[in-house]
Amino acid sequence: MIDRRGFIGASVAGGLGAVAAASGCAPEGGSDEPVAGDASGATAVPPFELDEVTVDELQASMASGERTARSIAELYLARIETLDGQGPELRSIIETNPDALAIADELDAERAAGNVRGPLHGIPVALKDNIDTHDRMTTTAGSLALEGSIPPQDSFVAARLREAGAVILAKANLSEWAYFRGIRATSGWSARGGQCRNPYALDRNPCGSSSGSGVAASANLCALTVGTETGGSIMCPSSSNGIVGIKPTVGLWSRAGVIPISHSQDTAGPMCRTVRDAAALLGACTGVDPRDPATAASEGRANVDYTQFLDPAGLQGARIGVVRSFPGFDPRVLELFDEAVEAMRAEGAVIIDPANMDAAAWNDPLSLVLLEYEFKADLNAYLAGLGPDAPVRSLAEVIEFNERNADLEMPHFGQERLIASQARGPLTDPEYLNAVATIQRANREDGIDRLAREHDLDAIVAPTRDLPWPTDHIKGDRLDGGSSAAPAAIAGYPDITVPMGFVRGLPTGVSFFGPAWTEPTLLRIAYAYEQATKARRGPTFAPTLG
Repeated sequence: MIDRRGFIGASVAGGLGAVAAASGCAPEGGSDEPVAGDASGATAVPPFELDEVTVDELQASMASGERTARSIAELYLARIETLDGQGPELRSIIETNPDALAIADELDAERAAGNVRGPLHGIPVALKDNIDTHDRMTTTAGSLALEGSIPPQDSFVAARLREAGAVILAKANLSEWAYFRGIRATSGWSARGGQCRNPYALDRNPCGSSSGSGVAASANLCALTVGTETGGSIMCPSSSNGIVGIKPTVGLWSRAGVIPISHSQDTAGPMCRTVRDAAALLGACTGVDPRDPATAASEGRANVDYTQFLDPAGLQGARIGVVRSFPGFDPRVLELFDEAVEAMRAEGAVIIDPANMDAAAWNDPLSLVLLEYEFKADLNAYLAGLGPDAPVRSLAEVIEFNERNADLEMPHFGQERLIASQARGPLTDPEYLNAVATIQRANREDGIDRLAREHDLDAIVAPTRDLPWPTDHIKGDRLDGGSSAAPAAIAGYPDITVPMGFVRGLPTGVSFFGPAWTEPTLLRIAYAYEQATKARRGPTFAPTLG
C-alpha cells in the first residue's frame, strides 16, 4: 500500500504503491453493486442505532438529553463485542479501555454542570495500537514483544484528546510494527490482534498499516479513529474501507509517544466516516510540542478548528491538477476516477489534465534506505524512553524476542525489515544523508511544489489505492496495485482521501494532496467533492464477493 509499508513495496516490488488489488480472483464486471457469496456462510449483522452517526449528531443528542457520553460509549462497546469478538469477527480492536465508562461519567457530570469542553466532549475515539496512552491499556504496535507495556506518559495526541473531552475507548489493531517487519507480510495481521478483516468482504484485506482504525471507523465500532502513516498507512486503509483519511503535514500533529518508523515521514491523523468529523478531529490535536521539534514549524500555521474551512461550494474556481502517471490501477478504478474528475468540473473546478509527476521521484529505492536508517535510530530511542522495566529495550532485543517466539510471532512471515534496519549505521552515515536529501528534494521542491507552482494549483488529485485484494497468509500482500500515497508521504505533505465509489461492492477513494500546510484548502475541496457525490455507503459484511 505503500503504507507504512509502502515504500517497502515500492522499492522491492518496483512500483510505488504497495499492495493490492484486483487479480484473477477479483470479481469481474462493471456493476458497483455487491455480489454476495454463499449467503449460508454469512453472519447476520444486527441493526445499530448509531450507524453512520456524526459528531454533530452525537453532540446534539447529548445536548438534548436524549443520550449521554456513557450511553454512547456503552453502545459502541457492545458493537465491538458483537462484530469484533463474535459476528463477522472483524478483529479491528486489540483492547478496550477498562476505564472508558468511568471517564464518560465524569464528562457527563461536567456537561450537567454547564462545562462542555468543545465538539469532542463525550465522543468516543479509538487509537491505533502504536499511540501511547498512560492508562490501563497497553501500547504494543501489535507485537508480543511489547505485551504489557504501559508508557510512562500519554502521547501528545492522547493528551490533547483527553483535554478536548474525548473518551479514549479502545486500541485498534494494525499491521504489526506498522508493517515494517517482513517482506512477505500480510496487512492487518499482528501477533496480538490476529488478522483484521475488510467489512465489505470478509475475505478481502483491509490494507494497512492502520487496518483496525479503518475497519472500526467504517463498521461503526467507534465515532472517530486515529491512524498513523509513514507511506500510505492512513491513505490505503481509508480507501479500502470506504472512509475519509487525513495525513497531515509532518509537524502539524506531534509524534511524541508514537512508536516510530521514520521521523522524516511519520504522522498520526484522523480516519473517520465524513470529512466534517475528520476536520473536527484534526483541529483537536494540533499544537507545538517540545517533545517533537517538527511541531515548531506549525506555529502560526495550525488551526484548532478546521471545520471553518468546509464549504459545499469549495470547488468553485479551484484549480485541480490531475495526475495520471501512477501505474497499476484497475481500469474500473480509473473509470470511477474519470467520473470523479468530471464531478469536480461540474462543481466549477478548473481542471488541468494531465498534470503528471515524475515517477522516478517516488519510486527511488533510496526511500527504503531512509526508512531502515531512521527505524533503527527512532525505535531504539522510543524503547529506551520506556524505562528500565520495558519488555524490550532495543531493536536488537525485538529481533531476538521474535526468534525465540517464532511460532507465535512469525507463523506467516519473517522479520527481514527489522534485520536490515539493525544492520544500518548511525544517522551521520553519508548514505543516509544522501538518501534524505535526494528523495525529499525530488518529492518536495522538484515534485509537489513544482507542479503546484507551474499550474497554479489548489490541489493535486489522483486515485488513492487500487481495490482490496484477497487476504493470503502464504504469499502475503499483492504489491502490484496502484497507489498515489508516496509523493506526499515522502515529502511530509498533507493528503486527504475521500470515498470515490465501488467496483462490485469493493470501495475505493480519491486523494487530494498539495504543498505543506495546505490542509485548509484541501479540506475545502475535499468537503465540496464529498457533498457533491456522497459516495460512502456502509459495509455489507459479505463473506466474499464475486
